[in-house]
Amino acid sequence: MNHTPAPVLAIHGGAGTLSRSNISPEQEQAYHATLQAVLRAGQAVLEQGGTAMEAVCVAVQGLEDCPLFNAGRGAVFTADATHELDAAVMDGATLAAGAVAGVTRVRNPVHAARAVMQNGQHVLMVGEGAEQLARDAGLALVEPSYFSTEARLAQLKAAQARAAGAVLDHDGAAAMTRTPESAPLHEGRKMGTVGAVALDAHGHLAAATSTGGLTNKRPGRVGDSPLIGSGTYADDRTAAVSCTGHGESFIRVAAAHDVCARMAYGGLSLEAATQAVVHDSLSAIGGSGGLIAVDRDGNVCLPFNTEGMYRGIARVGQVPESFIYR
Repeated sequence: MNHTPAPVLAIHGGAGTLSRSNISPEQEQAYHATLQAVLRAGQAVLEQGGTAMEAVCVAVQGLEDCPLFNAGRGAVFTADATHELDAAVMDGATLAAGAVAGVTRVRNPVHAARAVMQNGQHVLMVGEGAEQLARDAGLALVEPSYFSTEARLAQLKAAQARAAGAVLDHDGAAAMTRTPESAPLHEGRKMGTVGAVALDAHGHLAAATSTGGLTNKRPGRVGDSPLIGSGTYADDRTAAVSCTGHGESFIRVAAAHDVCARMAYGGLSLEAATQAVVHDSLSAIGGSGGLIAVDRDGNVCLPFNTEGMYRGIARVGQVPESFIYR
């Protein structure tokens, strides 16, 4: 009766409206190739007996390093044509958590979030204080221009030309020359966040989330990704959750924690809890997006209320699977 479920990793690279009619086979392949590579890297950690925390950090680092996604290199621009990056991690075994917001020089914000957690004094660090902690931890720092890409700058210019205020990641993709290397899919309203959740061989859960925020966002804006309980949460008694979508909505319903609470207090299954949060709670306030979650029994749910969500699953001993549409 002490059967331990096989370790599993799930990842996401953002949810949103991804029109099949505007995607070339080359673009679709570029996304699947990255998702598959990231899944294999995290899967390898779990196969070797690594912890869920190690696996999610490896996976999110891979997504941060790929300019196709809005996290790390390739992060969107603020209204001031700068980058402000956010990330969080949480350990389901101990409920230890760490997060950073508004960092501009940390190459991999997910590692800075983990450094905050390992330091143990605080949970959320912002701006220069977060960067100093990352520097003290020996993490790689870069010039702010490292995060910039021509595609993201085109998005900013398109958004500002429309004078529409903050728009979700990739809005304005039509202004770009579409190539697999430089352009995300033609997606009118894609929420740009990356994340990972995992269950390891020891039965422990972990979650990690990272984002560049919203194109043309007001400097100083912080979304749900680095807020424990909103965009990121993990508890060995229930589940690990990482969210992607319109951050303000996820904050208002405490989406990630609500999944775990519905399981703990209401006795809901992972499937029922995640569906209720995404399709009931979020939809009720006009919130769009999705989430990935894994429970202590190794069940995985990847619900979203948009046309598509970059996502994938890798169970130890099985071939990783990646998806974009329903």
